Amino acid sequence: MKWVFLCLLGCFLLFLGMGCSSVPRVTDSTSALKAIRSEMEQRPTVAPGSPAERQGIERLKTFLTRIDAESVRTQTLSVYAPDAYLNDTLVIRRGATNIQAYFLATVDAAESITASIEDVSRSADGFYYVRWTMDARMKKVAAGETIRTLGITLVRFDDQGRVLIHQDYWDSAAGLWDHVPVIGRGIRWIKGRLDH
Repeated sequence: MKWVFLCLLGCFLLFLGMGCSSVPRVTDSTSALKAIRSEMEQRPTVAPGSPAERQGIERLKTFLTRIDAESVRTQTLSVYAPDAYLNDTLVIRRGATNIQAYFLATVDAAESITASIEDVSRSADGFYYVRWTMDARMKKVAAGETIRTLGITLVRFDDQGRVLIHQDYWDSAAGLWDHVPVIGRGIRWIKGRLDH
């Protein structure tokens, strides 16, 4: 009986609190990228058609094509600028050494991670869009099943062709969370409710 009373009281207070708010809540997932863009856009970037641009694109494509412990150890610090920003929709990391540590932890949890680069496009504002298909086999997620997902990475290079900004856009629900036992079941249930 005590639990019923406490639950009812909790629900009442929750609804009361929701009703007292006159300002709608806004969740802004763009604020980190806006701040980093503002900072990084002040820095020189590669010139279109320059050797630095071609080398930067090729280094990034090579790196993303096969991410393993060896490639992360030997390539990350030449692909990413020392103060680079990375947001892969799962985590945000700042600095090439932090990005390298994150990738090392990721490959440690994986059997394999490969990507096929579909194309690279440059926008008028100096950003590049890298479209890819990734295959990942994780050790503890989806029981070694290959998880294939599509994505686009927004990239800004410094004047030496190193990545300053790496912002991924991909369906992390289908690419990862759908395959985590309890969370995946909940996500699939929500998707099913939205389909009706």
